[in-house]
Amino acid sequence: MLEKIKSPRDVKKLSVQQLVELAREVRQRIIEVTAKNGGHVAPSLGATDLSIALLKIFDPLVDRIIWDVGHQSYAYKILTERNDKFDTLRQFGGLSGFNNIFESKYDAFGVGHASTSISAALGITVAKEMLNKKGRTIAVIGDGALSGGMAFEAMNHAGHIQKDMIVILNDNNMSISKSVGALQAYLTNMLVSRSYNTVKSFIWNFAQRFPHRIKRRMILSARRIEENLINSVAPNIIFEDLGFKYVGPIDGHNMHRMIRIFNKIIKNITGPVFVHIVTKKGKGYEHAEDDAPRFHGLGPYEIETGECFGDNGRSYSKVFGDSLCEIAAKNKKVVAITAAMTDGTGLNEFAEKFPCRFFDVGIAEQHAVTFAGGLAIQGIKPFVAIYSSFLQRALDQVIHDIALQKLPVVFCLDRAGLVGEDGATHHGVFDLSYLNPIPDMIIMAPANADEFKEMLKFASEYNKGPMVIRYPRGKAKFCKSKIEPIKIGKYEIIKTGTDVAIMGIGKSFEDAEAIYNKLEEEFPEIKPFLINPRFLKPIDEDFLEELKKKVKIIFTIEDNSIVGGFGSIIKNYFANTDIEVHSFGIPDKFVPHGKTEELKNLIETTPSLLFEKIKHLLK
Repeated sequence: MLEKIKSPRDVKKLSVQQLVELAREVRQRIIEVTAKNGGHVAPSLGATDLSIALLKIFDPLVDRIIWDVGHQSYAYKILTERNDKFDTLRQFGGLSGFNNIFESKYDAFGVGHASTSISAALGITVAKEMLNKKGRTIAVIGDGALSGGMAFEAMNHAGHIQKDMIVILNDNNMSISKSVGALQAYLTNMLVSRSYNTVKSFIWNFAQRFPHRIKRRMILSARRIEENLINSVAPNIIFEDLGFKYVGPIDGHNMHRMIRIFNKIIKNITGPVFVHIVTKKGKGYEHAEDDAPRFHGLGPYEIETGECFGDNGRSYSKVFGDSLCEIAAKNKKVVAITAAMTDGTGLNEFAEKFPCRFFDVGIAEQHAVTFAGGLAIQGIKPFVAIYSSFLQRALDQVIHDIALQKLPVVFCLDRAGLVGEDGATHHGVFDLSYLNPIPDMIIMAPANADEFKEMLKFASEYNKGPMVIRYPRGKAKFCKSKIEPIKIGKYEIIKTGTDVAIMGIGKSFEDAEAIYNKLEEEFPEIKPFLINPRFLKPIDEDFLEELKKKVKIIFTIEDNSIVGGFGSIIKNYFANTDIEVHSFGIPDKFVPHGKTEELKNLIETTPSLLFEKIKHLLK
């Protein structure tokens, strides 16, 4: 069946029974490819039936479909002329793991971060109306993205201006209400029926004939009857109050029913509609159904057993979780906060051991930051664990609610630097640039796991203001030597030398060390400094002043953008001297998805390529 689908138009030709078979084949295709490439398995398996139902009713080039976050949309990708390329999912030069307007004409809006779909859909809806273009706009939101405040801001606006658009909640964790059987099914059918909406319109029009006072009472009375009817089986009046027509809950794996409801909405309802679809995350693959959190996003795995391949060494996230548990056992004021990333940030064990001191606030980074500020101002010590690229969403709160008040909140930025297959929306390559200008902010980056543990301990005892610790994705590197004590703004001098200095901050210290070793091997006459800066802010001015007297050229290496990053700070410091500073890092462009080494080759930041550049500059 799947081989016959060359475009979304072919989906429209199939019977419901054929669509069910198509869904089975699409799921199998998703499982086979993600088993090799990794990816967001459970969300896309759960949304497969919904994807097919949408393509059966709507034309994705006319009725634009926006997938929130985008990791639910693998089935949509397969059925929109990308099945032949689906084997390249998340691979360098291949399909993105998210929706991308540069990848396909069927992707209406680029996504990757959560809670953006309704805003984008409303913008597209208004623009189409202004340009006299046909078609509905559909926003599909789920996987907790509705908890993001931006989603409700958009719904408030959409309900106010009453444009024809559809918001579909893919509720894959029964997060709002449970399906309540035959009565709810009957009520849903009634609310989208032509007769019901005709009567509703008649009451509204009839009421307009009367004086305002009487008219208002009539409309309020009719609305109370409708709300009471809905609320008797589903607590979803909030959506009606926001100006949306609520429809649901609907079984998101009942193809026939979804198709009927979508058809009726098109024919009978104007204005914004909120459709509540209930799905099972991981549907059709036993291991994903049984362990949806793990299969939300993972690397390659064995299909038969569901076990992941690859190195089982401790990740930086695991080191963070273990270390924070040790700190919290000694300090009862320590709490952990995350934004829907308990597993991703390594806080599972903390949540089990200290349930009263653990807070998962959902996809609400802005709230997470200011919530931490409220805790801190009362003497609690909050550790806020957020992915580097996701903290971008709460920059105002970091500045206004934390730094301005000098509150001792510790921001633990996981996934700093290149993250690989998740691509441009998830690379944590801007945090040094956007955090550096904030006054009184202390920013650290460990070169290895042992140093990371010391930084966490140091941060737990620091109470004069906010701190940031950024660390990479993946396996943690441990060192055998004793860690030099952490002191505010003090660099670690690994090797002393003359004429040349090499600085590598955070994970990039590995590259700096590799380059140092190559220089030592090929050019024994050169005796460079090798420096682990540890701190982006404050810088070690005492050491840099000494360095002025001893070197002629400095090389900085980082996994942050070279615009506003560590290298730019060092360049600025030596701007009025004769010392040359050459900075290497992420270039001023968005880096695509692929394995990290492939991406470093692309942007020419592997140790071997950097060594060749440095060798040329030294000559």
